[in-house]
Amino acid sequence: MKNILIGIVAGEASGDFLGAELIKSLNIIHSNIKFVGIAGPLMLKEKNVESWFSIEELSIMGIFEIINRIPKILNIRNKIFNRLSFLKPDLFIGIDSPEFNIHLEFKLKKNGIKIIHYVSPSIWAWRKSRIFKIKESVDKVLALLPFEKKIYDDFNIPCKFVGHPLADKIPLYPDKYSIRSNLEIDKNSVCLALLPGSRLTEINLLSKKFLYAAKIIKKNIFNLKILVPMVNSLLKKRFEEIKREVAPDLPITIFDNFSYEVMACSDFSIVTSGTATLECMLSKCPMVVGYCMKKINFFLLKKIIKINYISLPNLIAGKKIVPEKIQNECNPEVLAKEILIIFNDKKKYKKTKKIFYKLHKKIRCNSSYNAACSASCLINKLTIK
Repeated sequence: MKNILIGIVAGEASGDFLGAELIKSLNIIHSNIKFVGIAGPLMLKEKNVESWFSIEELSIMGIFEIINRIPKILNIRNKIFNRLSFLKPDLFIGIDSPEFNIHLEFKLKKNGIKIIHYVSPSIWAWRKSRIFKIKESVDKVLALLPFEKKIYDDFNIPCKFVGHPLADKIPLYPDKYSIRSNLEIDKNSVCLALLPGSRLTEINLLSKKFLYAAKIIKKNIFNLKILVPMVNSLLKKRFEEIKREVAPDLPITIFDNFSYEVMACSDFSIVTSGTATLECMLSKCPMVVGYCMKKINFFLLKKIIKINYISLPNLIAGKKIVPEKIQNECNPEVLAKEILIIFNDKKKYKKTKKIFYKLHKKIRCNSSYNAACSASCLINKLTIK
């Protein structure tokens, strides 16, 4: 039996999770498979995975931060291309990170390698013209969000809505008090989760605002406990430094990972935009989304981004179901006020949780298996459906 070689590149923490679940499913379907490229720590826990570079090399944000790293990123991309061109894998899977992956996919496809791009770029939000480059670069797009497939259908690009692995992983009815027991949290406490980001730049920009907001909330809710999950030791160390500076006496418990558990056992949360907002929704934890960036980055992005919402719950629902506080509105007083509104309005609190449940069901589709089957079709040279 011929061994199967898959090239794979994930560029950040959310892609690492998606990649790990996909690799797990492909390992079940194919016993003779190996993955090479750029993998994160979760992907590396799965069988038959070899990472040539650290995922941290690609985990950056902000226009000027990216500009400063361009030479190193281009060097990594060229090395990945050269090695994959030599190895001629049966399939390349680019997971998210479109600015890195799409160009790589374009060149690999020209070399006769089959391509899947896993996670649609946000062409519905900005730079829709990218769809023409995508069409030239991929054999199939695997979309996580239900409204994305139609965009690709309109341009005759093979696309499958596979659902979201987080929706499969997180139960429809999280057992809040069992999780609290496991984390040794008093079941009668009021818990606030803070999620200031999965990148160092986000931690630096948002932690102070979230911590000052937590101080205001603590003054209004005497039995408040503050829970903070951190995705790695680097971010944890930086967050602890900021906490010592701005809120040394604030009672906070920091967890290594456990983001789902922290959100599922919390009563509400302050969360940055991105996948964390989806995880919060799936955990049925009412939230306030807060996000800011350097002024010049915000000014430039505002010129090109054309969406009404930044959080995934609002985008999936097609309407505002969670408050979003961006840039100047993302300040401690406003964030705290929104949390206290959630705390005091029990009717709205229950309604929000019901909406979260309905949206959860909408994207719960056994996604990793669907994605693995799509990959297998290309591996086996079957017709793309």
